[in-house]
Amino acid sequence: MTGLHNTRRLSALVLGLTLGSSALAAEPIVGSWKTQSGETAAIASCGGNYCITLKTGKHAGKIIGTLSGAGSAYTGEITDPSNDKTYSGSAALTGGSMKLQGCVMKVFCRSQTWTKL
Repeated sequence: MTGLHNTRRLSALVLGLTLGSSALAAEPIVGSWKTQSGETAAIASCGGNYCITLKTGKHAGKIIGTLSGAGSAYTGEITDPSNDKTYSGSAALTGGSMKLQGCVMKVFCRSQTWTKL
């Protein structure tokens, strides 16, 4: 009985550590963000990337970007919801803020800073 009891305890411990590390491993980009214009955007995992969806404002529900990366650096595409033009983009995270940049031909760039909610 003792061997079976110890095996169950070990299995429960391993399961707990696995579940705990999954929660801690969430990317810092995932979550809700306040955009520079005051709207709320959500960034969530989608198909191996991270999708940016506007949650409030005139374009609520619209996906405006897809990024890939990890930690504090991400790259991908960002769409301006007002004109539906898509640009090569990047995001750089520092603490609770994120600087998004969209560029045409890597020469003409615009950036915004968002704040994590």
